[in-house]
Amino acid sequence: MAKDMTLLWASGSPFCWRVMIALEEKNLKGYNQKLLSFEKMGHKSEEVMEMNPRGQLPAFKHGDKILNESLAACFYLESQFKSQGNKLIPDGAAEQALMYQRLFEGFTLNQKVGDYLYQCLKVPEEEKHESALKRHKEAAIAELKLWEKYLDKAPCCVAGKTFTLADIAIYTTIAYLFHYGLCEKDYPVLAAYYNGLKDRPSIKATWPPTWLESPGPDMLKDLLKC
Repeated sequence: MAKDMTLLWASGSPFCWRVMIALEEKNLKGYNQKLLSFEKMGHKSEEVMEMNPRGQLPAFKHGDKILNESLAACFYLESQFKSQGNKLIPDGAAEQALMYQRLFEGFTLNQKVGDYLYQCLKVPEEEKHESALKRHKEAAIAELKLWEKYLDKAPCCVAGKTFTLADIAIYTTIAYLFHYGLCEKDYPVLAAYYNGLKDRPSIKATWPPTWLESPGPDMLKDLLKC
């Protein structure tokens, strides 16, 4: 069933990881896949550009249907293979509403933390402004603390008692932050969520291979310290 699927991906990308978790959750085995390297500019290869003219990963194809946005691919897989594997969208209206809310709030999580990390790690020293750094840091920490409150009410999953598409979206981001040094003592509820899902079969089977090979740097330990 999955033999007509192709996934081009890079290890350590939360966005690529989302699609891989969804494929596992839906029990779609044996799909064609190719591991590429950002460092070697694999995402700009002709093979990727043919599927994704933006030159970004993941690049996912099912038959003649191409989905390069990670969440679009996840929704597609749940829709097309609804009766297979694990249900990723709950049936109840209240449960669905919470799942959609948390999933789309993930965009804000990525934006707030990403904006601050960009200021810290990408902007040249001579162009940095302390006021901007402080503002972005406060926004990033406030966002992480908000997710601490969310998960304090439902520690196993972000949108209730069952694993959903919202977890695929959020867990990959949280895991990325902890891999790069987010302090578990500063964010104990997020840490409990992170560690609690590590052994879920779909997550364990698709854990980024580069993360298994070596621990991540502690670059976030002080940057996002409360």
